[in-house]
Amino acid sequence: MDPRRPSESIYNLIPSDWKEPPQPPRYISVFKTAVKEDMKKVKTAMKTMGPPKVEGPCPKDFLKKHSKEKTAPPKKKFDRFGTKKPPVPLRTDHPVMGVQSGKNFINANAADVIMGVAKKPKPIYVDKRTGDKHDLENSGLVPKYINKKDYGVIPEYICKRNEEVKNAQEEYDNYVQESLRKAAMKRLSDEEREGVLQGLKKNWEEVHKEFQSLSVFIDSLPKKIRKQRLEEEMKQLEHDIGVIEKHKIIYIANK
Repeated sequence: MDPRRPSESIYNLIPSDWKEPPQPPRYISVFKTAVKEDMKKVKTAMKTMGPPKVEGPCPKDFLKKHSKEKTAPPKKKFDRFGTKKPPVPLRTDHPVMGVQSGKNFINANAADVIMGVAKKPKPIYVDKRTGDKHDLENSGLVPKYINKKDYGVIPEYICKRNEEVKNAQEEYDNYVQESLRKAAMKRLSDEEREGVLQGLKKNWEEVHKEFQSLSVFIDSLPKKIRKQRLEEEMKQLEHDIGVIEKHKIIYIANK
């Protein structure tokens, strides 16, 4: 029995109208909205369509008669006695025939090859096992630059610039010395600076020791005032010590 034909039944005796099966829904990509949004981000309004933003034509530059016609090149004066081309050979003229050379080109070529200098192969390097060849000269593997005469030599413009910087620094130092001399400023020596620094540290230790000897409970006004005074002295001494340690060169005014 054919499987495509329905089985015999009493209900199949009455013919029924054939109905066309519905078509499957059309395919719509899930990325349609995302693509539209991306295109809107890239495009600009009135970018490729709409009225062009160009300057209008000037009324004075209207189209004139014969303005589009091509002009002929200027005429050249004909010179009858100028240079002429060589004449055409006559019918009776015949080319030279039968001229042969006695040179043995085979032996000459062989002698040139034997006596010539062999051509040096081009240096190459292979970086893969598949045999990829590259030029060795421009690869950076050949030490060309370190063998130059001026390798490692400071360029002339840098030497000139360093000299200018040195001269400017000397002029500035001389100016500072002259300004200090005019202002009667004195520079502290290393020994004096070290003595001042040690004295400040000793004073800080004494104030700190006195601060440590305070009572734990500050329950009266004199104790609070004394504590504040010691804290201010320690803070000032720490600031002075930091300034002196930070600056190696110190100038003071002569009294």
